[in-house]
Amino acid sequence: MLEQLKALVSQTELQLSEQQLQQCIAYLQLLDKWNSAYNLTSVRDPHEMLIKHVMDSLVVAPYLTGSRFIDVGTGPGLPGVLLAIYYPDKQFTLLDSLGKRIRFLNQVKLQLKLDNIQPLQSRVEDHQPQTGYDGVISRAFASINDMLGWCRHLPKQNGRFFAMKGAAVQEEIAALPYFVKVASVQPLVVPQLQAQRHLVILEPC
Repeated sequence: MLEQLKALVSQTELQLSEQQLQQCIAYLQLLDKWNSAYNLTSVRDPHEMLIKHVMDSLVVAPYLTGSRFIDVGTGPGLPGVLLAIYYPDKQFTLLDSLGKRIRFLNQVKLQLKLDNIQPLQSRVEDHQPQTGYDGVISRAFASINDMLGWCRHLPKQNGRFFAMKGAAVQEEIAALPYFVKVASVQPLVVPQLQAQRHLVILEPC
C-alpha cells in the first residue's frame, strides 16, 4: 500500500515526507478496519480507497489559502484528515452530525497524533464559531447553492469557500447567489481516477 501511494504521489506535484505517507496509510487502515462495523464509506477495497479517498483529497492541498479551515459534512474525514496530514501547521475543524463518524475521527486523532484536527458533532447550521474560518471546504454537498445556504455564516469576512465537485460545474456556477463570486475553477488531476474533478473556489463579492 505504501509503495502504491508513493507511486501515485509521484504523478503529482505533491510533496509528502515519509512520516506523512505513513500517516496516510495508517488512516486508510483505520478506515478499512472501522468500515465493516460502522459503514463509513461505500468504497470497500483499500486500494480503491487510496485513489478515491486519499489522492482525491490530497490534490486539493495546493489551492488552500489561510490557516483555519472547516470541513463541513466531513464523513470519515474526507478531505479534512488528509489535508491536516499534509499541512500540520494548519488547523482543521471536522464537522459532521453523525456520532459514529465523530467517534472514528477522535480515534484517528489519537492514533495518528493529529493535534491539528478538531472533530465536532453538530449540524452545520447550529455551529456558531467565535471567529470565522479562512476556508470552508466541502466534498459531499449535493450542490454549491446548498453549501452556501448552510455555510454562509462560517467564513470570516474575506474567507473563501472551497467546493470539490465532479464534471458538471457550469450550471451550478450560473446559479450562484449574489453574495459570492468565483475566484477560480481548478481542474484536479487524480492519478488513476477515471472521472473528472474540479475545485470551485468562491469568495465574497
